[in-house]
Amino acid sequence: MPTRTSLSLPEDVRKRLQVLEKDEDGFSDEDRVKEKLRLVQDFLHVDAQDQLNSLKEKMNTSEISKEGYLSKVKALLGKELCVENGSHFGGTEQNGKTNGFTTNGSHKDEDGGDVTMDIQEEADAMKSPSAPKGKSGRRSKADSETKSRVERTPPPKCPDCRQYLDDSDLKFFQGDPDNLDEPEMLTDERLSLFDSNEDGFESYEDLPQHKITNFSVYDKRGHLCPFDSGLIEKNVELYFSCVVKPIYDDNPCLDGGVPAKKLGPINAWWITGFDGGEKALIGFTTAFADYILMQPSEEYAPIFALMQEKIYMSKIVVEFLQKNPDVTYEDLLNKIETTVPPAGLNFNRFTEDTLLRHAQFVVEQVESYDEAGDSDEQPIIVTPCMRDLIKLAGVTLGKRRQAIRHPTKIEKDSKGPTKATTTKLVYQIFDTFFSDQIDQNDKEAGGVKRQRCGVCEVCQSPDCGKCSACKDMIKFGGSGRSKQACRQRRCPNLAVKEAEDDENVEEEDLPLDKTQKKVSQVKRKKQTQCKLTWIGEPIKAEGKKQYYKKVSLNDEVLEVGDCVSVSSEDPSIPLYLARITSLWEDNNGKMFHAHWFLRGTDTVLGESSDPLEVVLVDECEDMQLNYVLGKVNIMYKAPSNNWFMEGGMDVDLKVIDDDGKSFFYQFWYDTEFARFETPPPFTPSEDCKYKFCGSCARTKEREDQETPRAFERLEDGDHDSKTLYALACFKGEQFRVGDSVYLPPEAFTFSVKAASPVKRSHRKEDVDEDLYPEYYRKSSDYIKGSNLDAPEPFRVGRIKEIFCQRRDMTDVKLRIYKFYRPENTHKGVKASYHTDINQLYWSDEEVTVSMSEVLGRCQVEYGEDLNESVQDYSSGGPDRFYFLEAYNAKSKSFEDPPNHARSAVHKGKGKGKGKGKGKASVPQETQDLPNETETSKVPKYRTLDVFSGCGGLSEGFHQAGISETLWAIEMWDPAAQAFRLNNPGTTVFTEDCNILLKLVMSGEKTNSLGQKLPQKGDVEMLCGGPPCQGFSGMNRFNSRTYSKFKNSLVVSYLSYCDYYRPKFFLLENVRNFVSFKSSMVLKLTLRCLVRMGYQCTFGVLQAGQYGVAQTRRRAIILAAAPGEKLPRYPEPLHVFAPRACSLNVVVDERKYVSNVTRGNGGIYRTITVRDTMSDLPEILLVPEANQRNTVSAYPPRPHLQGHALVEGRMRHIPLAPGSDWRDLPNIEVRLKDGTMTKKLRYTHSDKKNGRSSTGALRGVCTCAGGKPCDPADRQFNTLIPWCLPHTGNRHNHWAGLYGRLEWDGFFSTTVTNPEPMGKQGRVLHPEQHRVVSVRECARSQGFPDTYRFFGNILDKHRQVGNAVPPPLSRAIGLEIKKCVMQRIKEEQASGNSSFLC
Repeated sequence: MPTRTSLSLPEDVRKRLQVLEKDEDGFSDEDRVKEKLRLVQDFLHVDAQDQLNSLKEKMNTSEISKEGYLSKVKALLGKELCVENGSHFGGTEQNGKTNGFTTNGSHKDEDGGDVTMDIQEEADAMKSPSAPKGKSGRRSKADSETKSRVERTPPPKCPDCRQYLDDSDLKFFQGDPDNLDEPEMLTDERLSLFDSNEDGFESYEDLPQHKITNFSVYDKRGHLCPFDSGLIEKNVELYFSCVVKPIYDDNPCLDGGVPAKKLGPINAWWITGFDGGEKALIGFTTAFADYILMQPSEEYAPIFALMQEKIYMSKIVVEFLQKNPDVTYEDLLNKIETTVPPAGLNFNRFTEDTLLRHAQFVVEQVESYDEAGDSDEQPIIVTPCMRDLIKLAGVTLGKRRQAIRHPTKIEKDSKGPTKATTTKLVYQIFDTFFSDQIDQNDKEAGGVKRQRCGVCEVCQSPDCGKCSACKDMIKFGGSGRSKQACRQRRCPNLAVKEAEDDENVEEEDLPLDKTQKKVSQVKRKKQTQCKLTWIGEPIKAEGKKQYYKKVSLNDEVLEVGDCVSVSSEDPSIPLYLARITSLWEDNNGKMFHAHWFLRGTDTVLGESSDPLEVVLVDECEDMQLNYVLGKVNIMYKAPSNNWFMEGGMDVDLKVIDDDGKSFFYQFWYDTEFARFETPPPFTPSEDCKYKFCGSCARTKEREDQETPRAFERLEDGDHDSKTLYALACFKGEQFRVGDSVYLPPEAFTFSVKAASPVKRSHRKEDVDEDLYPEYYRKSSDYIKGSNLDAPEPFRVGRIKEIFCQRRDMTDVKLRIYKFYRPENTHKGVKASYHTDINQLYWSDEEVTVSMSEVLGRCQVEYGEDLNESVQDYSSGGPDRFYFLEAYNAKSKSFEDPPNHARSAVHKGKGKGKGKGKGKASVPQETQDLPNETETSKVPKYRTLDVFSGCGGLSEGFHQAGISETLWAIEMWDPAAQAFRLNNPGTTVFTEDCNILLKLVMSGEKTNSLGQKLPQKGDVEMLCGGPPCQGFSGMNRFNSRTYSKFKNSLVVSYLSYCDYYRPKFFLLENVRNFVSFKSSMVLKLTLRCLVRMGYQCTFGVLQAGQYGVAQTRRRAIILAAAPGEKLPRYPEPLHVFAPRACSLNVVVDERKYVSNVTRGNGGIYRTITVRDTMSDLPEILLVPEANQRNTVSAYPPRPHLQGHALVEGRMRHIPLAPGSDWRDLPNIEVRLKDGTMTKKLRYTHSDKKNGRSSTGALRGVCTCAGGKPCDPADRQFNTLIPWCLPHTGNRHNHWAGLYGRLEWDGFFSTTVTNPEPMGKQGRVLHPEQHRVVSVRECARSQGFPDTYRFFGNILDKHRQVGNAVPPPLSRAIGLEIKKCVMQRIKEEQASGNSSFLC
């Protein structure tokens, strides 16, 4: 039989056992056995633990008596303890016995029988060969160790201090027998403030105050424990021993103090704030005195350090958020991780683990701070940063601790945000709208009480009776007018929930919504009793129709071109408005054709629109004249000749007087895309003026363009079954034989079956759940950042023939040659890794497709025939491809292209009508884009970039060749410096934009630094992304939130637009911009632009579709001045993951989409992480001082990299796709700083997830079973972060945190600070154990390697994360460029007379 190993007991446990053996603490025999059992339970052998569990179960089922149970436990303990060191444990041996334990380990019970054999038999009976075993799978050397510590039953806790009795960190107070008791100590003359002759002590009504040093706090069982974990509030008796010193003595040494023992119990603990420095003063109150803490004992120091840590951290957090309410969770991590703790505190750095450890306390301090704030201040608790912390750490809100009688004092930052500088027009629009809204909301509110969550302690507490709100309540003797809730009872749960609901639009993981074309709403009209008489003779007769010019309606004359009102069947709907475009009589009676107007309230502007403004729409219908109610006046408000110089002037918002029959319009409106455009001109011929309808004409034109038509019939060749043509027109474009075209991926297949990635489950079924306890959370096969679901790019083909079948001349067909992309060959996806994205392969494979399938035209040239390099050719314009070889699918070989591929000649590229024998001539309007000689004439617009950051938006515009950024405004100095580095010719203002605008509007030419300010007329393009966090936490518009809104930077930015009146305006923001406050921010922005006279629209674009390996959805508002063309949104260039491409916007229950026609299709494949950064060299961790900011590899985050625990976790994340924190093993690991991690303990049953396949528990907190959280359950310094399984059930299992990027996938939205546990936690390098570097993030945003950033690593990350991806702004810039070219071309060809409809 193998030798039984001895128990390895810690020194403090041994000493405590010795004290128990001496029987000096007055314990009963039963208590002594129980205490011994608690001390050694975690150190007993496995079979002994099984025997103890069996004995306990027998006692619970009454199989043995309580005395029998104690007797058997005493015998078992004797046997176990006597094994140690080969003899009995502790004490002096007397007559072969020691306190009931015999030297051979057996014990005689009351009946004289030896119970050792009974215990052994029970142990044998408990062993079962059918015990469940874990599934085989990924294992490590720690596997056997893991098995021995897997929790299958909740471990025992101390009933007082709630610490685990088997925790190796549980420490015992060693005792201080010679010290004084509290009453005796308090009378010691060393603590007196007075001489013996003075009588001062009795005159105090308050408790005496002293200071204590070398203190330890413990419960009645002697366990050293924290005093701030809620035990005192639950009336658990805690005591402390210390050296007491007089209140005036600041020296923490022991000299001159009075040693005291077992002071207490502690009635309360408190914080008196920061005593003019960095250290908080903490105190205890007992029944006899108040004590201020100085220095803990050596054994208590680690526990007290956590207390100091959390107090100081709460000070950092509150001060930081009070001054910076708009920061993110990642920004807060930056702050705490770079803050150096003050000298004298028992810790030397802060980490994210520290923040999460103390999150509950920090949030409580924030709540306390909010309660002390003014009623009109936005609570810090609802800021984005605090909401993320609350979710991640699983904080319980509204949990008051009344014992903290003096909350930490924080110095308020008196410097608030500057008041917005606004033009008169912008101010009036906001002021008019909000005054109406506030009045309406006040009426609706009408005494309705604010809702509460009803469950937190805040809601359940009574009104305080002291705050201003309570004093106004009738029950406290007030007037009851304010109807405000008690300020002490502001429900934090509700505030946070409202803020979450208001902004909760996910960045990705949304299924692609296939938007259907919008159908205009049918107008249900009402007939009227009226007298109708034609005036004059018919002016034209067509069949049975007699056309007239005028009609009398109830003695009111109406003629063609007049506007009328029509009643609705529903009296709650305002009158419909229409223009009469023709009058006639036929079998249906007296008729007219109505071209409808739309009221502003029926556009995207909704209630924010001018009540007298209407818009022209392409909707019309034939109606009987007896539906007409009467004549109305609708005037066209044309922009003035001096429009560009009228910005910022005092203007009257009212355009016309409201007489009930007068309206005005400025724009034609696209109901599907929400585009406000200058009404299109038209030129009706003289013979159809009496019946011309612009809506009908444009609708017919669109229908004609959607129908493929063939022209220029070819006579060569004899084809019985088909007729050949040289030219076809479709969607406004011309296509000739020899042209290349885009087709949808399903248009044809390839002869080679490409080795495409197989969609297989990444989940492993044979995982050892004891070693990987969180792997079960990976129930979905979906991997964040994966491109497995990305569609294929468009097919490319060259037209060989254009023909129609003789039996169906309307169906135009194309015979085309197929082009292969590298990934379509037998080499598969890997062929595309290092191949130019514009390179194709010719093939002689042919296929016939319908012309209606064609998606557009492209240019494909043989590389050897070019007069320039293929790189210059490809970058010289859009839709350019080339081929150098032909691909033979049968032989799977690459060959020289055949002659007919090389000699393709593009004759005229669609210009001119040609002289074919087709049935129709080529339409004039179907022409190509201007050639390069024309594009070179496009002027570069003088641009002002507001909120410019490091310059991503401007960089893209520069690449598009549409702008020259002469001025930029950026308040944050590192970003401003970066802008200067990359744009040396730009004047960069590092000032508040409000101050600059105020200077310009007051006539100043320069600012305080002597920099020249742009003047009116100088700025031709205005671009920027104003932060909108200032009002993102608002939930209901009232006088306070209106004040915040009207002083927001969005309003300032709109005022810049109004003052400078640029030709083009762009506002970029987060996708949620279009949804904030029920889209009110969007509506008011568009309302301001419309009132200024700008054509405008809005849309949401996905940056991943324009050439970056990143999902980044952004709201873009575009505006164009009168006389310019309003740009369309660029068509996607690259295919992208469908889940990230839900880009429609719902406003007032109407769905809007951008003008993109190709959906999620693209001309190129998706860009991957591999494309983005696989060529960058490996980053070796070297001291920051030795690192050079080279172009190819900026260093990763130094402070994060140096955090040993974070680094240890990253090192254990597998390299497989989809790996994240759920793949971490639950093992002990030695970190680089020499410390050891702990294993995460699963100590509670999980109501939702049950147990593992091996029967192990899955809960880490009492809340897993549906009970309130217990602070004692928190665990730290574990490889698996405790907070993630704690709150994972309600946050999608925190999928992606500590996640690795996938080489063939894409980045999550690049944030300002890549943190493994931040909002976008998927920030680990695909192969290296580190967070992505600055240059890698910059590549993910599409910045060229020559682009420079400024400042330290954190500054650079922030610059990159805040930037607009240059490829996205380049695509938008090219669309603006198209509009400019089109305008120039029309101006050159102008001269034809036209008038507005």
